[in-house]
Amino acid sequence: MAQETLNSESAPAAPAQEVSVVVEKPQVTEKEPQPSAPAPLPEPEVPEKPAVVAVEEEAVEVEKPKVEEKEETKITQSVSFKEETNIAGELPEPQKKALDELKQLIQEALNNHEFTAKPKAEEKPVAEPEPKKEEEENKEEKKEEKEEETPAAEISEEPKVETDAPAAVEVKEEENTPPPPPPAEAPAAEVVVVETEVAEKAKAVDDDGAKTVEAIEESVVAVAAPPAEKEKEEPSAEVAPQSEETKEAQVPPPPPEEVSIWGIPLLADEKSDVILLKFLRARDFKVKDAFTMIKNTVSWRKEFGIETLLNEDLGNELEKVVFMQGFDKEGHPVCYNVYGEFQNKELYQNTFADEEKRSKFLRWRIQFLEKSIRKLDFNPTGINTMVQVNDLKNSPGPGKKELRQATNQALNLLQDNYPEFVAKQVFINVPWWYLAFNRMISPFLTQRTKSKFVFASPAKSAETLFKYIAPEQVPVQYGGLSREGEQEFSVADAVSEVTIKPAAKHSVEFPITENCNLVWELRVVGWEVNYGAEFVPTAEDGYTVIVSKTRKVSSADETVISDSFKTGEPGKVVLTIDNQTSKKKKLLYRSKTKPYSD
Repeated sequence: MAQETLNSESAPAAPAQEVSVVVEKPQVTEKEPQPSAPAPLPEPEVPEKPAVVAVEEEAVEVEKPKVEEKEETKITQSVSFKEETNIAGELPEPQKKALDELKQLIQEALNNHEFTAKPKAEEKPVAEPEPKKEEEENKEEKKEEKEEETPAAEISEEPKVETDAPAAVEVKEEENTPPPPPPAEAPAAEVVVVETEVAEKAKAVDDDGAKTVEAIEESVVAVAAPPAEKEKEEPSAEVAPQSEETKEAQVPPPPPEEVSIWGIPLLADEKSDVILLKFLRARDFKVKDAFTMIKNTVSWRKEFGIETLLNEDLGNELEKVVFMQGFDKEGHPVCYNVYGEFQNKELYQNTFADEEKRSKFLRWRIQFLEKSIRKLDFNPTGINTMVQVNDLKNSPGPGKKELRQATNQALNLLQDNYPEFVAKQVFINVPWWYLAFNRMISPFLTQRTKSKFVFASPAKSAETLFKYIAPEQVPVQYGGLSREGEQEFSVADAVSEVTIKPAAKHSVEFPITENCNLVWELRVVGWEVNYGAEFVPTAEDGYTVIVSKTRKVSSADETVISDSFKTGEPGKVVLTIDNQTSKKKKLLYRSKTKPYSD
């Protein structure tokens, strides 16, 4: 049975190469959208892509045991997502070989202009006349065969049509006499006239007479037409090939075409290798599948008009739905997808009400992604992927048909044309029903894809984000300290994190010197704690100054507390946070000093 399955799978490929089993991959890609299509909600444009790639890879893994048992050891390193190198010299040998083979295929395609013009239209005018000539010759042969098959009785009845026979004889005599080359076309015209006249007279003759006329017509055509046509056709047949050969010898072959994706040529330098490796990893280093994916991507980008799309003005109504802000701890740019914004009925209708609006949303989303990709660093050691944070709080459920159609449409485009651009997928404020859905599709995902996915309930969302993104980079609405329009602090000012145990107090001290202005800000995720601040001078005879009276702060009161204290003597500012709840609390704070003068 194992041999039968191997034979059935390798049938469409060349038998000489085991790698030809790669033909299975296109079949897998057709199956891929099925598990991902039901995802109604979080199918963020970029987030969905890795999910789809994951489904692709898993589908391949299910079929691998049949054919690729020997290759599993070669691909184990590519299955590991973390810290995959883009330096060609550091790739494992099988991946190096796959990259070289892909380059060769692309170079041949560029030389043959396979990415752009299709020369089918040019071949048609050359191929059409030849079938016509063959058809005429076949007709003439059939007519000669009919003449030979005519009975002797019919031939003996030819004198019945006295007026036709001399005409035919005259035509033959004229054709037998060598006419001058210029008026050679005249006899052909006469033959046509005679044939029409005979045809008209044949109407008044009986059946036997009609057959005789037809026999005469055939004989006239057989005798008169071929010599003239042959004399004309034979010289042209000899001259045409000579002229084509000379033209081909004179015209040099066109130079290879130049094709770029995301501003990077397919074959140029190390940046090109980074692009090609993305397609190879998306197809599990199956060279033919990766090459097909590249060709399809290039074709789609031309049809979709990507280059002109970059300059289109599609409005800013969705700037709160999808936006870029900050970087993760490894330097990846972070993209936030906020689906709860679609609870606004007006925004929802303006975005998904009909096909035209959904098409505009899709173009806007692709434009946003393209602009974000252009900011990535495609050097082998650069950051060329991003982190996706998907906020599912108050997101429309699976009952929203229009949103589901738009996300599925985007999913199909992203999975086929934007491979390996997501380093991490973080889902926050995840409702219970989405977790159930994830458990249902989890068996279809590879370990590589699962390593990219992170899910967090509303209570754990901020804490989960801080594992991958520093608090100073996290927007304030998600528990961080990054705010727009700030002047005192920026993302360059590091934030300290402290976990306060249940029913415990925690103090933070900021030492200061003379003539100093101390500025600080802090927040407790979820708050529901008591907060107070005071200044304690260094001098023993100094007086403690209450900077902020102790008060209870709830999550609805303030998100971030900003405060300052000016002093002319050395000492320290002590902040006290009293957690009287039964839950742990995450404290974030930072400070800076400024020169102070009276």
